[in-house]
Amino acid sequence: MSFSLKPYNTFGLDVRARDGIVVRDFAMFPAAFDKIRKNGTGFITLGHGSDVLFKGDYDGTVIVNRLMGVEFNEDANTYYVKAQAGETFHDIVALTMKKGIYGLENLAMIPGTVGGAPVQNIGAYGVSLSDFCRYVEVLDLVTGKVDRIMGRDCGFGYRTSVFRTPENQARYIITAVELALPKDWKPETSYNALSSQNLETPEAIYDFVCSTRKIKLPDPKVLGNAGSFFRNPVVSRETLALIQKTFENVPHYPAESNPEMVKLAAGWLIDQAGCRGLNLGTAGTYRNQALVLVNYGGATPDDLVNAAKHVQTRVEDAFGVHLDPEVRIYGEKGECQL
Repeated sequence: MSFSLKPYNTFGLDVRARDGIVVRDFAMFPAAFDKIRKNGTGFITLGHGSDVLFKGDYDGTVIVNRLMGVEFNEDANTYYVKAQAGETFHDIVALTMKKGIYGLENLAMIPGTVGGAPVQNIGAYGVSLSDFCRYVEVLDLVTGKVDRIMGRDCGFGYRTSVFRTPENQARYIITAVELALPKDWKPETSYNALSSQNLETPEAIYDFVCSTRKIKLPDPKVLGNAGSFFRNPVVSRETLALIQKTFENVPHYPAESNPEMVKLAAGWLIDQAGCRGLNLGTAGTYRNQALVLVNYGGATPDDLVNAAKHVQTRVEDAFGVHLDPEVRIYGEKGECQL
């Protein structure tokens, strides 16, 4: 294992890959593919590594995507922002705000790169990337060509997309994303934390989201983490009714994909299960946001996995609800279960 992944995962885990390459322009992709063919193993693509947990060393090749650049275009009704995959997503949000181009303010300070954003269909405060994604530009390893997958064809769902399937992970490397932002800006403040704040301008929403996330999310340079670790679970209305017998005010929201289901707040469930600020020595949950799994210092992959499973068990025991990781879990041979 010759390639250290410690600089490329925000949990700060001291894990390694068989091989790796940092790609800064398209001319470097042939060298990356040569490594993959030579090793005869799989590969994964990383940005900042802010949405992954390695369970140990990875027996494959890692491509670290550092393609940079931003382009702006517009027509009568829409601004178009094309960002290369290695750009930091929050930097794009901040840049659009500076230029008076609005719509992304709810997505401020989500960790990670532009290339990772469509994979997870990142979202926050009632807004998702899919609301603005015009297309995702990919290097198609089957055809050897750069192609565009339109937003409507990306299979976007709650924290998922077509790019999460095993076959597409082995086929596509995301190189850029183009966003379409309507000039007729409309605020999205339906989310509980925003609706009570009387936020009437995009700048006000942006400032509120930034200040809130600074409180709730620790700096990974200080306390290793990957942001929100678990997805908000989607459950039946019957399950909700059972929980409400004990917790009348349990936060819940409509499930976009199925009107018969509801979405619960994973952070609230973890908090009520007594796991906010959990400290199991080297790993646990953040004191200001139960949804964030943290490396308190010197944690091993096993330490973090055990902490995550402990939280799952406590929530399941308390509510009968299973929490699935939002972050991507990688083992020796590739993506796997916790």
